[in-house]
Amino acid sequence: MPRQQRIFAGKTLRALRDMRGLRQADMARDLGISVSYLSQIEHDHRPLTAPLIAALSRRFGVSLDDFGSDSSDARAEALRRAAADPIFAEPFDDTQTLRAVRQQPHLAERFIQLHAAYRDAGERLLMLDEALSSDGTAGTRLPWEEVRDWFHNAGNYVDTLDRAAETLAQDMSEGAPSPPFSGLARFARATLNITLAEGGGTVLRQFEADTRALTLDRAQPPETRRFQLAHQIAALALSNEIAGVVDASGLSSAAARQLLSVGLANYTAGAIMMPYAIFREAAREQRHDIDRLRQIFGVSFEQACHRLSTLQRPEMRGIPFFFCRVDMAGNITKRHSATPLQFARFGGACPLWIVHEAVAIPDRILTQLAETPDGVRYVSMAKGLVKPSGSFARQPRRYAVALGCEAGHAGEFIYADGLDTNAHQAATPIGISCRICPRDNCDQRAFPPGDRAIVVDRDERGVVPYRIA
Repeated sequence: MPRQQRIFAGKTLRALRDMRGLRQADMARDLGISVSYLSQIEHDHRPLTAPLIAALSRRFGVSLDDFGSDSSDARAEALRRAAADPIFAEPFDDTQTLRAVRQQPHLAERFIQLHAAYRDAGERLLMLDEALSSDGTAGTRLPWEEVRDWFHNAGNYVDTLDRAAETLAQDMSEGAPSPPFSGLARFARATLNITLAEGGGTVLRQFEADTRALTLDRAQPPETRRFQLAHQIAALALSNEIAGVVDASGLSSAAARQLLSVGLANYTAGAIMMPYAIFREAAREQRHDIDRLRQIFGVSFEQACHRLSTLQRPEMRGIPFFFCRVDMAGNITKRHSATPLQFARFGGACPLWIVHEAVAIPDRILTQLAETPDGVRYVSMAKGLVKPSGSFARQPRRYAVALGCEAGHAGEFIYADGLDTNAHQAATPIGISCRICPRDNCDQRAFPPGDRAIVVDRDERGVVPYRIA
């Protein structure tokens, strides 16, 4: 048999430990190994083992790609993740996983494939939810849906633009963590030959390419005006980089590609205002306190939440968050999840989710411990926001944003303070959408599940007029 590749990753492991501010003794304790063993690994005297890679993934959120691996290690990691699904009574430990991969590789591969098929079935139910919720044109997607799914599939992180934005921010920061409006304006004038003007009305930002004049709505909050200026800088200074991402996107329609170009400029604007490394470090220091991050970087509540959901740089990952924005009618107008949690694609989200209550209570932060049908628990916060219109004649925009993570990260998420993440009855049982939720005892159910039969008893009535078979 060919000799398995041995993985030496001392430099990567030291960088991970330094990034987390850990001593060797701290990391060794977290990984369940001795300090001397860790020291040997960091000096490349010992290779990483599959159980240790699994422990690093479980404790520090790194992936196999961060260290490199052969097919056996990749299969072991895939098997561990599949066996960790809450549908099973208990996951494999690292020794069981490694033994199964080495002694029964074909059986392990079939187990992984079977679990993937199970997850695919869940995805098909999500597609059913989409088809039932749309206008009957099943199998087609509108341009904005294509773009939304492109960002989701990209992990809500675009490395080329994020790193370029970090470099631009250094030129405009004027010594601050985040480039102030004056720094952005100076760069726009000196480098891009843009002249700034103030206006009012229904347009937040208007750029005249011929005259290089940029007009910003004076009625908008300072963070909105700064974001719009950063957007224009990104669209012009990084036009080639943005075009390259769009060309490689594979989107089918011209409208979708144009929307993606705008979305990428928005993404880059957020990355300019909140440079990756500085923002990630501040988020860790503040335990992801959104209001503190707002003050440090001069951004809006929504902007800070959205940026936290993009911190997925391979060698410097942040906490895997889900993020969404919900309007007054319950429609999810912006969504991304780096967690197992998925969202209903068209409205109809679970009414037990705290974000719906937050829409009706602006400027108040609500927290929740929730559990999805697969048994995974999440801690989340939600806040209702009001975006001014600048005129009595126009209604302000009212919506709510939600940010959350798996309960295992509760210690690093300030909004989990005071929540007992282990108490059996403490979690609110939520689902994705009534049409695909398997719960048969929910008082808030609006529709029966699409894949289950119902039983109607004329002589007995519960909260809903049917039982789920």
